[in-house]
Amino acid sequence: MPTPDPSTPDQRLTGKAIEVHGLRMAYGKLEVLRGVDLEVEAGMVFCLVGPNGAGKTTTIEVLEGYRQRTAGDVSVLGADPSRGGRGLRDRIGILLQDGGVEPYLTVREVVDATRGYYRRPLPAAELLDIVGLSDQAKVRVRRLSAGQRRRLELALALAGDPELVFLDEPTTGFDPHARLAAWDAIRRLTARGTTVVLTTNVMDEAQALADRVAIIVAGRIVAHGTPLDVVGARGPGSAIRFRLPEGGPALPPELTRMIASSRDDVLELRTVEPAALVNTLSAWALQNGLPLHDLVVAPRSLEDAYLELTAAAAASAPGDEVATA
Repeated sequence: MPTPDPSTPDQRLTGKAIEVHGLRMAYGKLEVLRGVDLEVEAGMVFCLVGPNGAGKTTTIEVLEGYRQRTAGDVSVLGADPSRGGRGLRDRIGILLQDGGVEPYLTVREVVDATRGYYRRPLPAAELLDIVGLSDQAKVRVRRLSAGQRRRLELALALAGDPELVFLDEPTTGFDPHARLAAWDAIRRLTARGTTVVLTTNVMDEAQALADRVAIIVAGRIVAHGTPLDVVGARGPGSAIRFRLPEGGPALPPELTRMIASSRDDVLELRTVEPAALVNTLSAWALQNGLPLHDLVVAPRSLEDAYLELTAAAAASAPGDEVATA
């Protein structure tokens, strides 16, 4: 495929929107990124997750062209972001974690002012419709809720009709209703063919939105794939969680060997045959007259896999390799 010209913002890319190989970033002797490899297909939602200080922000800043890398090959929309210039920037939208909008202008005035920076902006009405703020067009920014203000910031990131949008923890501090509204806006973006790169510490957000997810710990990708791939690579697909009363008998050996974790007095058993295991567990509890408090049977989640992977990486020496999913 010929390399697209980044000076033509209307030329939508197909194939890989982002390719990263061997990305390294060091500040003196401190190596923040230690050989990151990523590929993001055009039109997908890609989530980069990891603990604070893992390298998420540094990776995203390299992709956005705001930070010069120490080593590695990086291609964003077919161009090196460190040399893409105005043409590449016109094709990218960025939602920072901490944004700022003039509080005394109306929503429509802020959107119109931002549209003026781009050569081919989206119509204001379409922007407000995408983020669900059409009814607030004449409202002054200072009167918006926190969730509405964040959606306005998303509209500003989309003003230039970008092919690729970087969203840095877009729903931090949202209530459940605001979070669902933001998720709907992100899904509407991908329905238009926009590629979304999302960083988040909310695992149910990544599981709900991501086509593919990568977990970064200490500057390395320790798992990558679809959310189901990442979860499935860590073990059997169902978890049974419950809390036993204090002072009761211990679990029998056939159940003890199924224990995957014990956190805050909650036992988790893991199995590929949840019905059979629940039957065995219930029969034992009834025979001993024991209640099974807070009994839950559920598929293992991305959060489960994330906690296990980050714990394993934390236990590894800095120079050790960490198994990937």
